Amino acid sequence: MSSTHAIFSPDLKARIAERVLRSGYIVSPLYDGVFFIAAPLLALALAMLIVGSPLENDTTIFGNDTSWVDFGLGVFIFAHLVIVIFRSHLNPKIFPLYPWRFTLIPLALFAAMMTSNWVLVSCSVLATFWDVYHSGMQTFGLSRIYDARAGNQHKAGRTLDWILNFYLYAGPIAAGVTLLDHVNDFHEFEEVGSVFFTSIPAYAETNAQYLSWFVIGTGLPFLAYYLWSYWRLWRAGYQVSPQKVFLLLSTAACSIYAWGFNPFGMAFFIMNFFHAWQYFAIIWWSENGNISKVLGCEGRAWGKWAALFVLIVVGLSYGMLAEGADIDTHTWLFALFLLISLMHFWYDGFIWSVGRKQV
Repeated sequence: MSSTHAIFSPDLKARIAERVLRSGYIVSPLYDGVFFIAAPLLALALAMLIVGSPLENDTTIFGNDTSWVDFGLGVFIFAHLVIVIFRSHLNPKIFPLYPWRFTLIPLALFAAMMTSNWVLVSCSVLATFWDVYHSGMQTFGLSRIYDARAGNQHKAGRTLDWILNFYLYAGPIAAGVTLLDHVNDFHEFEEVGSVFFTSIPAYAETNAQYLSWFVIGTGLPFLAYYLWSYWRLWRAGYQVSPQKVFLLLSTAACSIYAWGFNPFGMAFFIMNFFHAWQYFAIIWWSENGNISKVLGCEGRAWGKWAALFVLIVVGLSYGMLAEGADIDTHTWLFALFLLISLMHFWYDGFIWSVGRKQV
């Protein structure tokens, strides 16, 4: 047996996998720390390094007036949206479970957006708020994986974690200074003459203080209930995952600081960067073997590097195309990019399941 085969022998792989499970990490302490647990804080540190730098200066890229920060973030966001296909369409265990969701429904929605401005505008506004919910559910999913790694039942504390992550993401937006940045998207309904929906931003601005008090008034009691409930679970045998605790703490601190106060105007950069950063790491951890198999280089010494290269190139190529495209004069391009975003949000809701042992 060659040294290469010895290094990657099935027995050794099994022992490594068992050690990882016992450790409570998804991949390893270093990988989890950099790409999952500390990702929010790393994004915050990166934003602090960038603010005030020449990267924020106005420039022209692909004919668009922007900055290198905004362009780079846009590319990264679009890139993470499209790489879901490596999980949804290229994973032989996932695609057969939902063939119509991956084929017929996207085509039907695209056709609807192309034939109805109401559908197109509604989907555009929906994407803004679904993105917030989807981001919270990514942290929720990671926290549930950490619970499973600690040996807990997949339903233990599940609803509590779902509500907590909703508060962690939507709460600081609803109660913070970035609320209007989100609800202003309702102005898009001016294109279809909807007086009701276009009045929402003004209504939200007028009643922002009441919304803030509602979030604080319900969020703090829920946090107390959350901690009390988990204390009861711990008394009943629940195993506390330090990885989950630190993930939630770093996410909470970053979300409240970024969405709630928008320091140096970098809230969207901070939150979207670490979300996309985590997602690339999730896809690579989960799908690198499938990508290697599709490329025909599984088992080769350079196979994983080739798979990583393809993952990054596919993602960033699409990101540059979407960020640089002229969507103002090509409605079909706008509809296509919007479709991919919505399908990303939707697919991620059912292609990762701890309960069904898909992760």
